[in-house]
Amino acid sequence: MSSIGTLWTTPGFDKGKRIRAVAAFGDLSLDLPADYVHFESNKQPEFLARFPHGKIPALETKDGFKLFETVAIARYVATLAPNVPLLGSNPEEAALIDQWASFAESEVSAFTVLIFQLVKGIVPYTKPLHTIFTERQVRSLETLEKHLATRTYLVGERITLADITLASAMLRAVTVAVDASVRAKIPNVIRHFETVANHPKIKPVFGEIEYVEKALQFTPPPKEKKEAKPAAAPKAEKKPKKEEPEDDDDDDIPKEEPKAKNPLDSLPKSSLNLEDWKRAYSNLDTRGPGGAIEWFYKNFDKEGFSVWRVDYKYNSELTQTFMSSNLIGGFFNRLEASRKYLFGSMGVLGANNDSVISGTLILRGQDAQPVVDVAPDWESYEFKKLDLDNEEDKQFFEAALAWDLELDGKKWADGKNFK
Repeated sequence: MSSIGTLWTTPGFDKGKRIRAVAAFGDLSLDLPADYVHFESNKQPEFLARFPHGKIPALETKDGFKLFETVAIARYVATLAPNVPLLGSNPEEAALIDQWASFAESEVSAFTVLIFQLVKGIVPYTKPLHTIFTERQVRSLETLEKHLATRTYLVGERITLADITLASAMLRAVTVAVDASVRAKIPNVIRHFETVANHPKIKPVFGEIEYVEKALQFTPPPKEKKEAKPAAAPKAEKKPKKEEPEDDDDDDIPKEEPKAKNPLDSLPKSSLNLEDWKRAYSNLDTRGPGGAIEWFYKNFDKEGFSVWRVDYKYNSELTQTFMSSNLIGGFFNRLEASRKYLFGSMGVLGANNDSVISGTLILRGQDAQPVVDVAPDWESYEFKKLDLDNEEDKQFFEAALAWDLELDGKKWADGKNFK
C-alpha cells in the first residue's frame, strides 16, 4: 500500500486520528513524520512556508498538494478511496453526510474544546459559560440520540465520513464532559460510537476507549497563604517577601477524593485478561476455527470469572423492538462503573409487541450482584449462572455471543455489547 502523502499531527490528537481513520478505512496509507514536535516544528520557517497558520493536522501529498483544516483534509482523503463510498452514492446522501459531519464538528467537538479550555484554566473560568456549553453539547447529543434510535449509522447502511467524524469527536468528548450520567441518556450515540471505534480498520488508529466517570471540573488555584509574623526582632532588617511563582502545570485529571477500593480488586489474580477477550471478540469471527468463542474457551479462568444468563423480568411490557434495544443500551450505560469487571452480549428476540430481552454476561468473581448492582435497574433482570460443561448452557452462551440465539421461536432481532 503506497502512501498518499505526509500528515503532520501528534499521536493522540483526536482530529489527526479522524483523518488517519478515514485513510485506514479506505485502505490508504499516510506518512507521519517521526521528528515532528508540536509547538516547535510548526513554528519553524520551513513549516510555515507550507502552512502559513502553523496549524495541525496538515497534509502534503506526494505531488506537492498542500492542505490544512481537519474537515477539508478528511473529505479530500475520503475522495481518494473510490471503492469505499465514504461520501455517499448520490447527491442527497453526500449532502446528509456533510450535514452530520458538520454537526459533529460544530456541536460536539467544538463544545468539548471550549469546556476543556474552561476547566483547565486555559481561558478565564466562568460558571455560567461552563453551564451553557455543557447544556448545548447535551442538547446536540440528544438530537443525535433521536436520529440514531432507528439507525445503525448516520446516513445509509454503512460507515461514512459522517460516522468517523462523530466517532472522533466522541473519542475526546467521553474523556472531558460526556460522563457516566450523560452517557446513560444517550445509549444509541454510545452504541454508534463503539461500533465505529471498534471497527477492525479503525480501532488500531483510535486505540482503547477511555471513559471519564465524572465530567472534568474547574479547580481554582490555591490561594497564597500569608505567613505568620515572627516574634519581635527590632533590629532585624526588613526585607520584602519574595513571591514564589505559581505552578502552571496542567493535570488532565481533576483532583478528586480517593475512591474506596473495590472488593473485586482484592480477588486472586486471574489468568484471563478481560481486555484481551474484548479485543478478541471485536476483531475475530465469533464462531468457527480461530474465532472468538474458541479463544474464550482456551483462556477462560472459571475460578476468577463466571458466566451468566440474563433475562428481563417484564417482557410483557415491551413494545417496539428498537425501544427494547434502547433499554439494553441504557442498562449497559448504567453499568459503566463496572466496565473493567464485565463483558456483556444481550439482545432483543422476536418482533414488535412480541419480544423478549435475553443474553449473557462474563464477569469477575462468582457472584453477579457486586458487579451489576452499580446499575439502579439491575433488579429488573434475572441472573442465572451458567455451567459451560452443561451442553444446554454452553449452547445458550455461544448463541448469545454470536447473536443467533433463538428462544421459544423468537429469533434475534437486535443486540448490543458491553465492552
